[in-house]
Amino acid sequence: MDRSHEPIKLTSAELGYLWDTYIADSMSICVFKYFLEHIEDVEIKTLVTLAMDLSQQHIEMIAGNFKEEGIQIPEGFTEKDVNLQAKRLFSDVFYLKYLKHMANGGLATYGRVLQHIFRGDLRAFFSKCLTSTMELYNKVTEVLTEKGLSTRPPFIPYPKTIEYVHKQSFLLEGLGRREGLTADEVTQLHFNIQTNLLGSSLATAFSQVTESDKVRKYIQRGKEIAIKHVKVFRDHLENHGLPVPMSVDQEVTDSTESPFSDKLMMFHFDLMIYSGIGNYGVAISESRRSDLVVDYSRLSGEILKFAEDGVNIMINNKWLEQPPLTIDRKDLTKD
Repeated sequence: MDRSHEPIKLTSAELGYLWDTYIADSMSICVFKYFLEHIEDVEIKTLVTLAMDLSQQHIEMIAGNFKEEGIQIPEGFTEKDVNLQAKRLFSDVFYLKYLKHMANGGLATYGRVLQHIFRGDLRAFFSKCLTSTMELYNKVTEVLTEKGLSTRPPFIPYPKTIEYVHKQSFLLEGLGRREGLTADEVTQLHFNIQTNLLGSSLATAFSQVTESDKVRKYIQRGKEIAIKHVKVFRDHLENHGLPVPMSVDQEVTDSTESPFSDKLMMFHFDLMIYSGIGNYGVAISESRRSDLVVDYSRLSGEILKFAEDGVNIMINNKWLEQPPLTIDRKDLTKD
């Protein structure tokens, strides 16, 4: 029997990443629709509209693929998770910095996803996701720069000669401290301060508008953790006379009217937490100082425990959709 024209089934990677992308983009559409209700700056509005259109294209493609394959389309997030009549909660500047953060995450995610995709149509899809996110990132960065809102990593001296490392103190704190930070270490410290500051500001906004006291306390705890982590990273930069990014809390208004469901806010917060864990993993791989590795590892453990508590809240409220799973063989053999 000729099976050459039969559709190739989705692998676990392809199924899982399509499912994850659908959920995340359905959330983004709700968020961007709300943003568009209040944006005054024409350039920023154009960028948010572009980001929303990309998310809409993604979920339409995935929904069509799932329908053809006979796969249940996730519920994700819908119009019931957003209140477009809610008062403005964020400034236009926040919207721009938020887009930059989300584009950063998209670049990292799609680059990783592509390594595990084999079906031609899906390689084309995720490749397009990557290139369109890259285009969005470049446009957002250009507007941030033009408006004087870019937060660049610090400048360090250019190397003038070739030098080799002669002491193990380059790596190990116990053998004497290396005076300088490498360029990669500076970059990661700066980046993780920025992401934690944005997460802290999002926590400020969400804690003002959530209806659930348990969710509010959880998000406020997340803000405390983010501020603590910023202090750890800030100390490393300041000890080397390097500038530190500033908070964006001032870009959150005093509104207490919720634009989003508690389900959406918890999922969004959870998404940023796991993104932060991934960022710390990259930072560990690019750090050569033992004290930095210890700090990132210690703080990762703290975030993992915090994330677990958040998942439990979502489960208790029936807010967490179950992702695709393998067959439970033990369950099949029960009497």
